[in-house]
Amino acid sequence: MEYTIGEAAKRFNLNISTLRYYDKQGLIPNLQKNQSGNRIFDENAITCLITIECLKESGMSLKEIKTFIDWCKDGDLSLEKRLEMFLQQRKAVEAQIKELEDTLAYIDFKVGYYTQAVNDGTEQYVKESMINPRLFETVQ
Repeated sequence: MEYTIGEAAKRFNLNISTLRYYDKQGLIPNLQKNQSGNRIFDENAITCLITIECLKESGMSLKEIKTFIDWCKDGDLSLEKRLEMFLQQRKAVEAQIKELEDTLAYIDFKVGYYTQAVNDGTEQYVKESMINPRLFETVQ
């Protein structure tokens, strides 16, 4: 299956200019062009975009992603580097998830707090009875 740049942009919710930039930066190796000079996104290019967007979403910079793409071009010689990169990125994502879980716990506390206050018609009673879980967390 092949996609035009517009179709690929739509699939990934990206601007066409972003895909052109990725191509110019060498982030999509072996991107083919048709006879008119238009970029054609085949399954390899789509797989590359999936990887780029995943790594961006995980907090990796385009410079770091470019390094990964370059390592891929090196073939088996860079397998250990690529594995280590993904292991490190996994740790970073786990830390992000932990932060979001803490944030969600606090939001859940506030939902309970305000639900009770609305039911009571005042904050007076809920302030006296509810303990904020964040007050007792230790800073790490």
